[in-house]
Amino acid sequence: MSLIVVDVESDGPSPGHYSMVSFGAVVVEPSLQKTFYGRTRPISDRFLPEALAISGVTREEHLRFDEPGAVMEAFEAWVKEASKGRPVFCSDNLAFDWQFINWYFHETLGRNPFGWSGRRIGDLYCGMVKDGYATWKHLRKTAHTHHPVDDARGNAEALLAMVALGLKLPVR
Repeated sequence: MSLIVVDVESDGPSPGHYSMVSFGAVVVEPSLQKTFYGRTRPISDRFLPEALAISGVTREEHLRFDEPGAVMEAFEAWVKEASKGRPVFCSDNLAFDWQFINWYFHETLGRNPFGWSGRRIGDLYCGMVKDGYATWKHLRKTAHTHHPVDDARGNAEALLAMVALGLKLPVR
């Protein structure tokens, strides 16, 4: 089993109505060197300027990004190559990141290599310290820049820190 942290930037709150702008993924292992970065052009005419601004790109730039199906095909190939056993989707905000990745996989390829579920990092930490309101983001080393690979790497660092504190996870 391999844990893969994914972070998504989008131009709105939900896939289909709005578009994924970019996403990053990092395999949770000590080196944190296995990464993926994808940029997808819009699939909808709708976008929220304030949401798009977080990603640091303009609408004109976003329109020139890659065809979503090709990006998702490349991501699926990377997930299969980078994983040892079943890949497990992990995220800071699982409800947000999962919905975009899952929708794009099913819309473009008709399948999702992560299956049907994922893990939220904050919930793992809350369970580990037995506090439903515990915060974990202090465990990140990489600054949260809204570049999805940076953000995924910081979240993977937090998972590695949790392992160092005693959480049992399959990191190699």
